[in-house]
Amino acid sequence: MAAADPIRLVVLDRDGVINRESRHFIRRPEEWIPLPGSVEAIAELTHAGFTVVVASNQSGVGRGLFSGDMLAAIHERMTQTVEAAGGRLDGIWFCPHRPEDACECRKPRPGLLRQIEAHYGVTLQGIPAIGDSYRDLEAAWRVGARAMLVRTGNGQETERRLAPDAVVEVFPDLAAVATRLIGESQHR
Repeated sequence: MAAADPIRLVVLDRDGVINRESRHFIRRPEEWIPLPGSVEAIAELTHAGFTVVVASNQSGVGRGLFSGDMLAAIHERMTQTVEAAGGRLDGIWFCPHRPEDACECRKPRPGLLRQIEAHYGVTLQGIPAIGDSYRDLEAAWRVGARAMLVRTGNGQETERRLAPDAVVEVFPDLAAVATRLIGESQHR
């Protein structure tokens, strides 16, 4: 009997990667607006055999700006939008804490990514982790993931902050990342 193919994970940040970023937080489902091409990119990754998950700081819960139930409704809208385009989000991990809470799950700490590792029983070493903020990259580096920056959301500002020797791949948007990952997977 042949061994099962190893899982091909892709970890996405949410705000600024999948949907529009908001300095005032995404507080209601109708405020969740996908970035052009992002939902289609998730669908393409899904069809190419990738398992797509989300790891996102959501301190608006801890700040009392919206409830956990409202966050669940926002995530339901995101999930339904992705599914309507033919894609799938296999899981959504989020940190509800405020920055001053000093929790282990808030990026740049690696807690969310460690939770994903535990859930799938894998290491994220070399696994694509896509974000738009420096804290997304730091979390990826801490677990040895393949740090990928998109210029959407806070990405252009983050790119300006990168050290010349930073180990990160930079892309215009999630669609460009999907194209790269799918192309690489076809040449293995």
